[in-house]
Amino acid sequence: MTKAELRRKYKALRNNLSLNDVDEQSILIANQLLKLPIWEHSFYHIFLAIEVQKEVNTEYILSILSGKDKNIVVSKSDFETMEMTHFLLTDNTKIKNNHYNIPEPIDGIEISNKKIDVVFIPLLAFDKQGNRVGYGKGFYDKFLSNCKPTTLKIGLSFFEAEELISDIFENDIGLDYCVTPEKVYEY
Repeated sequence: MTKAELRRKYKALRNNLSLNDVDEQSILIANQLLKLPIWEHSFYHIFLAIEVQKEVNTEYILSILSGKDKNIVVSKSDFETMEMTHFLLTDNTKIKNNHYNIPEPIDGIEISNKKIDVVFIPLLAFDKQGNRVGYGKGFYDKFLSNCKPTTLKIGLSFFEAEELISDIFENDIGLDYCVTPEKVYEY
């Protein structure tokens, strides 16, 4: 399937999930993450879920990261440049939804892409080769291309892998892992 077809399919599938389903599946995903050999790092970038899009609720992963005393990094999106600025999440960080309902830090301590060790990535679909489909704006491809080569890229999905995304581009950045409620895919 093409990215456009997968976007339509998975937006519809996510839309059919109840808020209770989202919560239960998100807890299962957080528990699957605990099985990964990723916890020796320092800086973890995480997205804050867009509730109306029924994204994976990352509150459970945030709790794990806090419990392990990790540096948590969140982003603010610039829709003119299609780039993200990253900030350390602290007790003093003020979060506000932008006009796309994306929860973002208002300001804070800026963190360089090069410091980030692990990135948890929102996505709509992924395939068995580690390719992913997001919302199509390219924010994460641009961000990930500026991270260090050793940065781990971990997709989070309520659904299992598609066989193949047919229209992958040269600049698309693949995953190292994708975690679902039932399984961990490793690439």
